[in-house]
Amino acid sequence: MQLLRWISDQQNMLLVRLRTHFVHATALFVALTCVVWLIIPHPIIPLVVGLLPLSLLITLSQPVLLGLLFIAFSFFRLHEAFAPLYSLKIPLMLSLGTLTTLAWHIGLSGKIKMFHSKELNSFYVFLALVTIGIPLSGNTGEAFAYYKNIYIKIGIMTPALAWLLCHERHYRNALIMIVASGLSVAMVTIFNKVNGIGMVEETRVTVGRELGSVLGDPNDLALVLLFPFSFAVSITITSGLPKKARFIGLVTAIALFVAIIGTQSRGGILGILSALGTIGWRRVKSKALLFGVGGLLCLILFMVAGISGRKSGGAAEDGLDESAKGRLYAWEAAFFMAVDNPFSGVGLNNFYFNYFYYSPHWDGLNHAVHSTWFGVLGETGFLGLAAFLTMTFIVFRSAQKTVQIVTSNPQAYPPVVRCISEGLFSGMIAFCVSGTFLTQGFTWPIYILLSLTASVAHYVKVNEAALAAKNHCNSDEQSEGDANSDKAPEPSPNSNASSR
Repeated sequence: MQLLRWISDQQNMLLVRLRTHFVHATALFVALTCVVWLIIPHPIIPLVVGLLPLSLLITLSQPVLLGLLFIAFSFFRLHEAFAPLYSLKIPLMLSLGTLTTLAWHIGLSGKIKMFHSKELNSFYVFLALVTIGIPLSGNTGEAFAYYKNIYIKIGIMTPALAWLLCHERHYRNALIMIVASGLSVAMVTIFNKVNGIGMVEETRVTVGRELGSVLGDPNDLALVLLFPFSFAVSITITSGLPKKARFIGLVTAIALFVAIIGTQSRGGILGILSALGTIGWRRVKSKALLFGVGGLLCLILFMVAGISGRKSGGAAEDGLDESAKGRLYAWEAAFFMAVDNPFSGVGLNNFYFNYFYYSPHWDGLNHAVHSTWFGVLGETGFLGLAAFLTMTFIVFRSAQKTVQIVTSNPQAYPPVVRCISEGLFSGMIAFCVSGTFLTQGFTWPIYILLSLTASVAHYVKVNEAALAAKNHCNSDEQSEGDANSDKAPEPSPNSNASSR
């Protein structure tokens, strides 16, 4: 306690000094600017110097905006979907800005309050296992490169996003970011499909394939499009939201649906069905009708998507198609990797490079695992898979409990909270189903779901405690009033005198 009190005192002293010496700091900044311009007499220097204070002000005053923009560009790859943005290095600038504002508001201003939860604790355990497995990887360079470029950002932003989002308006901004980013990528996908741009296997659409984008794989593109689908549907059906917002949610859901169909990804289609099925299960009373309509919708989706016309996994292949056999062989290789390395696996992002050594069905090419569960098994071992499954189960149960609480008491929770809660629960179901056929273990979706679930669960926990305290006070006041009313009134002295 004394250490925490000392740290808080030092923070306050530093803030006081910064306010006191603001004029001196400004003079020093101007002097340094003059020196830089004297050494580098370039006309762009005044422009950069003029924008620097504004950029710093935005960075320190808008932590939520920076965090959400960082997620939008890191996960949805907007700079790759829209090629003119690619050379601007927007994710790098947003990562630097996000780290700066987190360090400021957590370490100095104290505006961002850290909290612990079972969701975040389970993530810390899995993150520690992945980190420990880096030096034990089969290809240490590849594992470290992926960890440095992608996974360390996930490790930082997962708890940070949970701490940043703590208010109803933050959840509204998160929904806007998710829906707007998903709609943007969906429109590019549909445009490419209509114009035959970036097609693989002649029928499957991709985005940014010429840039080497993650969206250049149709399965990964379906994964990115599937994430905002649950939230768009939730916005559409949540009562209490503005009609304009619900209409935009409907348009976005339709666009995402069409775009996922264009990828011809079986995992993406199963994700759509699971998200719609979860929402339908909570709202349709007749389960027989739900299963009947769901089965019919499943057949229609596979027919409309043209799965049978795919070159890999289509109807032209007899028996078990090559795509399915490739998945089974990859899952078998992942199991042997875990058997050989039960505590660490072959290492982060090392499945592809170790496929040759562990697959008994070598066809001359390395293959991706195409499964979240087997991917985690092969790259982190049995211990890592146990930690990942535990983390997923904890997040699922938390999302389920949260949506039950907020929907059972709609008067106590605004529509935005009910909307994001239902989107998170259906999103978790979609992740668990599609994750069987899509590689999502070390990419953003599960971790964004985790951070948002932890944030909303913490919000609901605090609100429930406040409601319980309020009800307790009201009950105490009522019981005290009842006790006073039950007491017999004492006779007054005047009445006794008059009776005598």
